[in-house]
Amino acid sequence: MDFHHHISGGSPSSSTSSTDINPTNSSAVSYLHHQNGSASHNTTSTSNTDPMHSWWESISKARSRIHLLSSLLPESSSSLSSLADSDRPARSLLLSSAAYSAVSSFLSSPASGTGDDPLCQWLYETFLSADPDLRLVVLSYIPLLASLYLSRIHSSSTTSGTFATPSLAGFEAVLLVLYSSEVKARAGKPLLISIPDLSQPSLYHSPRNPIPNKLSSINNNPSSQPSVGVFSPPLEPQMAVKSTKRACIVGVALDCYYKQISQMPSWSKLDFCKFVADWAGQDCSCRSDFDDFTVQKPENFGENNIGFSDDYISDQIEDAAEEMGNLHIERNENLRPKGVRIPLPWELLQPVLRIMGHCLLGPLNTDDVKDAASYAVRCLYARASHDLNPQAILATRSLVQLDKRGREAAAVAAANAASSTNTPSKAKKPEILLVSK
Repeated sequence: MDFHHHISGGSPSSSTSSTDINPTNSSAVSYLHHQNGSASHNTTSTSNTDPMHSWWESISKARSRIHLLSSLLPESSSSLSSLADSDRPARSLLLSSAAYSAVSSFLSSPASGTGDDPLCQWLYETFLSADPDLRLVVLSYIPLLASLYLSRIHSSSTTSGTFATPSLAGFEAVLLVLYSSEVKARAGKPLLISIPDLSQPSLYHSPRNPIPNKLSSINNNPSSQPSVGVFSPPLEPQMAVKSTKRACIVGVALDCYYKQISQMPSWSKLDFCKFVADWAGQDCSCRSDFDDFTVQKPENFGENNIGFSDDYISDQIEDAAEEMGNLHIERNENLRPKGVRIPLPWELLQPVLRIMGHCLLGPLNTDDVKDAASYAVRCLYARASHDLNPQAILATRSLVQLDKRGREAAAVAAANAASSTNTPSKAKKPEILLVSK
């Protein structure tokens, strides 16, 4: 059974807010059987062969997938074919910005995402492969695919009076295969977190009213036991993308992206940040409430710089102010919301905020990614403020504060480095070596 078999039931887009989105139940069952059968076949085939043969088999499979992709994208066939000749073709495909641009252009076309979309079929079949690098390639396109899917769904439902939406069976098949893989990985269990009891001492704090006998208090007071919170409820298998489960399915796909975000290329993260700003769709003055960078003169500045004139000190303060001004998040035309404003329930917003946190605070991220994430999280804060969503306000405000403090610390460090470079150093006295006769 192939990609076309279990989306042949028609368009998976919902005509109303309560109807199922095809594929039909029979085709969706075939979809799940196809996925489980492929996974088991790959496992048995690799376990019965030696490591060298498995390595060469993965190389051959990656090259065949790249050659198939080049046939789907004839304009970029030469650059894609060169990636297939590398020692690690799947990794080269993941780290190729030219390949990402070619695939993005194809997916962004108005006719993409249908049930007979060959590129969606390629993504679907590539994710089912056992090669982890090939699965990373598919995950790198999830932000783009999710943005296109949600934007078309909600733009069609808001601009059309009949709520008629185009066929998006190809997009939904890719999202469903990620969702089904996560359902299988969790095995029907929720994701739990342990909430510590703050009345008990830890490595980081001592309670204000310490309990003299810790063991007896725990045994006598069950409430002092660390409580367990549900981070994510158990996932139910889904045979189709229903309108009531759409946010959950897309959120799980973004959660799969977040789990591998350290290996995602920077252009994929940059696109995600721009898409989040589109989703928020809020560009008002409250977005810049936190952008109040000011420079204050330290109290002991004069004591640590004895011998410098007032003009030199004022120049240093002006240089520090200029550095902080350069770090200010300004309005950029490339980062302005241009897409569709979509609903952001918590099951979708939660993985979005986790990805935003990495893009803001990841030490290896480029400045473009950090700036785009800073703009996007401010748009999310403005959206949460207008929606009066306390949970979202608290989360987005925390990210904005962390970003602001990080930029202030970077500006101060840059100013200190500049001042230490301009500070004249005293000549060292020659060393005198005592030699015994």
